[in-house]
Parts: sequence; C-alpha cells; structure tokens
Amino acid sequence: MIPDFLVTHSGGFHADELLSSVILTRLFPQARIVRSRAPEWITPGPDRIIYDVGGAYDAEAGIFDHHQRGAPLRRDGQPFSSFGLIWKHYGHDYLAAAGIPEEHVAELHASFDASFVLPIDLTDNGALSPSGPLAGLTLPALLETLKPVFDDRDPEADGRAFHAALAVARSFVEAKIAQSAAKLRAEAIVHQAIRNTAERRVLELPMGMPFRPAIVKAGADHLLFVVHPREKDWCVTGIRRADEGFELRADLPAAWAGLTNGELEAVCGVPGASFCHNGRFIAAAKTREAALAMAELAVEEAVSVGKV
Repeated sequence: MIPDFLVTHSGGFHADELLSSVILTRLFPQARIVRSRAPEWITPGPDRIIYDVGGAYDAEAGIFDHHQRGAPLRRDGQPFSSFGLIWKHYGHDYLAAAGIPEEHVAELHASFDASFVLPIDLTDNGALSPSGPLAGLTLPALLETLKPVFDDRDPEADGRAFHAALAVARSFVEAKIAQSAAKLRAEAIVHQAIRNTAERRVLELPMGMPFRPAIVKAGADHLLFVVHPREKDWCVTGIRRADEGFELRADLPAAWAGLTNGELEAVCGVPGASFCHNGRFIAAAKTREAALAMAELAVEEAVSVGKV
C-alpha cells in the first residue's frame, strides 16, 4: 500500500507520533500528514496509515494505536507505543531506504529498537519515568518543549510546532542510525585488525573509529591499547573495561601524566612523544613509530606492575 495520507491525532504532540512520522515520511514522501481526531480521518481506509489514534491495532488495515484495552505488547510483555509498532512493521524498509547494507539491516533494526525505540515506548506508556536533574533532557522531554506555549491562540500554532519538532526528531533518528551503521562498518575493520595483531597487546587501526564493541565481541581480552592516526599526529588510547564508567584495562604510565613535547620525550624516552592526558587514558605522538613505541612501553609497565 502506498498511502496518500499519514494520519495521527491533533492537539499536543509527543515523541512517539513524531518519531513514527519520521519513519513514515521517509518511506512515503508523497503522503500528506493529517493531524485529526475526526471519525472520517481515523477510520481505516486504503489511502491512509493511521497511528497513535483510532483505538485499534491492525497492521493489515494500516492502523497502529496503543491506547485501547488489549493494546499490543512485546514478546517480553513490555508495552508498545505507536513508534514501536511503526518500527516493528516499517523499520526494515526504512533502513533499506536509508542505504543500510542488506546484511546489516536485521542487526541494526534490533539494536535501534532496543536502544532508541523501546525507551520511547516505555516512557510514553508511563512504564519508565526518568528522574533526577537529567530527566528534562531526555529526547521525549526535549521534543515536548517545542510545543506552543499555553496562551498561543493562533489556530495554526500546533501544526507549525509539530512540523518544526518533526525536523528535529528526524535529525536524531538519522544521526542515531548513521552512528549505528558506522559501528557495524567499524566492526569489520577492527576484527580484521585483531586477526592481524594476533596475540600482541597493541591494536593498530587505520583511522579513529568506534573500537570497543568490536573488541568485546571478538573476545580480544588480551588487548590493552589502540593506536591510530589522526589529522596531524597519532593517538594512543586505552580500552575501557565496561560500557559504563571510565576504568581502563590498563592506564598509561603515571610518570607521563600531564606532560607534553620535550618533557614527555625525556620521561618516556620516545622521540616524537607529544602529549599524555593527565587522566592517563590517551596520549599522542608525532609519528606512527613513536605512537607504537609509547604503546609498547605502556604495555610493559602494565604487565610489570601486575595490572593485567
């Protein structure tokens, strides 16, 4: 079905129908968004997709609401919002339209669902309530700040605000998809580099890229540092032990902390050593050879002090 209309509810908007609209307008750019609760619009028909309104969920009929009794649940019992339903049925097509390689679509669909779609679903259904000083900085909260103020009497205000918020929501979806796709591309490069590295403790990459997820997935627990070129120099960086927190598998030597150029060269004995962060998680060198030498020295110290 190629719809002429994408129908969602009028009035105040939320993240779930905005994000659903991002997906649907990419797939059906010729369709017009209609924001209405009028029965003639929220009744299923062959010319429309209805979402977040209408009191029913019937993918074949093109209606995707989640507010009714008996609303759809995920396999694990967690609730869908309209965004989750639209992603479930149209997410694969969206990724293909975005140019994601076919071999990555299924994995990216699942990861985006878990990391981006599910939190929206839970928040919209009241199953997740962010708290603390960052609660107002979640994506749903920020999108809702784009609603018109309460005393804006312009009858077109809601519509204008919706479309302005839609552009913002689109930028977040596209950026998240692009970042996730890039991680999958990086994974192939990192895995090949790991094979080339064998049992050595330093992984050399051809450029800066997300490396930790691929290292973990490959089970390369022996690696301690990563070396790669930057625009004008080379970088030596540690590998975090866990997804959260900043603890590294091994720190750079304490004697290097906060030093630059000549001072750092004198302490580490590597010509071309140019910088070591005071936190000892990243260092820089003017050449590849210097960066690799620094990394090997850091490995030797970590091993000698029993940190690994």
